[in-house]
Amino acid sequence: MQTSPRITSAFEPLRIGPLTLRNRFIKAATNEGAALDGIPTGQSLRLHERIAAGGAAMTTLAYCAVSPDGRTLPDQVVLDHNSLPHLRALTQAVHRHGAAASAQITHGGCFTFLPPSRSALPLSASGGFNKVGILSGMLRKQAMSEADLSQVADEFVRGARLAREAGFDAVELHMGHGYLLSQFISPLYNKRHDCYGGTLENRMRFPLMVLRQVLDAVGQDLAVVCKYSVTDGVRSGNRAKDGAAIARLLEAEGAHLLVLSAGMNVESVTTMFGSSFPKENRVSTGKPLIDAVVALKSLLEPHVQFRELYLLEHSRKVRAAVRMPLAYIGGVKSLEGIEHLMAQGFDAVALGRVLLAEPDYVNTLQSGARRDSICTACNRCVAMMYTPGGTSCVLGEPGDAQLNSVGAALL
Repeated sequence: MQTSPRITSAFEPLRIGPLTLRNRFIKAATNEGAALDGIPTGQSLRLHERIAAGGAAMTTLAYCAVSPDGRTLPDQVVLDHNSLPHLRALTQAVHRHGAAASAQITHGGCFTFLPPSRSALPLSASGGFNKVGILSGMLRKQAMSEADLSQVADEFVRGARLAREAGFDAVELHMGHGYLLSQFISPLYNKRHDCYGGTLENRMRFPLMVLRQVLDAVGQDLAVVCKYSVTDGVRSGNRAKDGAAIARLLEAEGAHLLVLSAGMNVESVTTMFGSSFPKENRVSTGKPLIDAVVALKSLLEPHVQFRELYLLEHSRKVRAAVRMPLAYIGGVKSLEGIEHLMAQGFDAVALGRVLLAEPDYVNTLQSGARRDSICTACNRCVAMMYTPGGTSCVLGEPGDAQLNSVGAALL
């Protein structure tokens, strides 16, 4: 198969901050269900090593909490010195194949199923009724004080420094999907009347403070990436015009790359994934609470049929608003789609479900062996992350439950 100029451009190097990627393909962060007592497991190491060997320029370790209270579920990485040797084993495995490793560092705020240890209620931009708490029993949340803001910002900085010590090449600040930084950005959650609420500029004040402090701490050594929701996907939330304004603020503050996601975990999951979670594609996780959440989402949300590049219309508005590097995410699963994104001026392509289905998809494309991914966007991988083997595609090799029961450094 003859390689087109546009797909060739996808295999050119990309500079983001101090980091040069070997091509334009990034493994997007996808919750893995592959952590044990806050440390990444051997299954997590194997997943990211296979993606690195499969040709991606950078792979992103999902949901590394900046503190134990920052987790949403027990099986997530915590950035502390207990996890350090296991994180280092993972980055070394990725580097053996010439790829870069990124740590997604974040805090769940009130989107958590774990009781907080340092406060009576889960923290958020605003206090009051906690709709996520209907499922966890934590029906109220607590507005963050100035002291809380300072402490959590410090935790992001410590997490970024630990990621650097562990050998990561980048950190990704998760500012989307309804996690803590998103709870400040979105009017769905931010009802504050001080300088951190009201206008978009005020709602961005805390996320920008975190970004600035992380840049000051590690930005000379690591690429600092921001992932955010260009649109919240619901009428009373941020829309794409707000997403473009957010991008301008992040660019002005010095972010090295933006990953353009969309949607919220509670209000608009189909916006995030581009398609519904039909009943026949659900799996039983053996955890009643999680099974209930998946079932409830399927019942309450309207049916959405998957279409490739489902976030392109929104992302184009951001591309027109800024000059900085942008990574498109959202339904990329073919050579034709990648070529179209390159023609639209996006700098990188972030792949999630596709690389779970085929870790070597990038090499397959470059060799010309095949154009399209085997991924069907069935979304069963989303529920598979709660099974003993962790995240996997039902069309491929399942996660290894034994590997998922030992720390990455113990392999």
